[in-house]
Amino acid sequence: MPSAGLEILGVSLAVLGWISAIVSCALPMWRVSAFIGVNLITAQITWEGIWMHCVVQSTGHMQCKLHDSMLALSADLQAARALTIIAIVVGVVGLLVAVMGAKCTNCVDEESTKARVMIAAGATFLLASLLEMIPVSWTAHMFVTYLHDPLFTLCGCNSVAVGCTIIIHVLLK
Repeated sequence: MPSAGLEILGVSLAVLGWISAIVSCALPMWRVSAFIGVNLITAQITWEGIWMHCVVQSTGHMQCKLHDSMLALSADLQAARALTIIAIVVGVVGLLVAVMGAKCTNCVDEESTKARVMIAAGATFLLASLLEMIPVSWTAHMFVTYLHDPLFTLCGCNSVAVGCTIIIHVLLK
């Protein structure tokens, strides 16, 4: 039975990673930038995500807008959009395969076949994780590149930061 416990632990961690992919797909916080004018009255924070961007004024008013065109996105966010959706779909497939091969189900009778099915589920989860780590790493790389380039001004901002979506992935993947 210790292997059943490890199996449950592995599938639980994979589901946690899959949920983090769904959260990162929904959150508009891949990049965060702040502009503070001469006085605090003109301060605003911009969140940029793969589906929308939001502007938060210093008054607390938030305005979100879907991206008008996919071509308006930078290359890293275009890739993030595609790879995140693919990672979520691959995660669903991995979850279905894991349920079929679990020790507590009767979908597969032989123990050796169940082991192979669970190995396939694990490989599928690893593929989904890799597909999600590519855009996260790319976006983090772009942030570090922009941060250390003195000639580059991303948006005329006073500060640029990695959004919480990237932090969620670094912690959970």
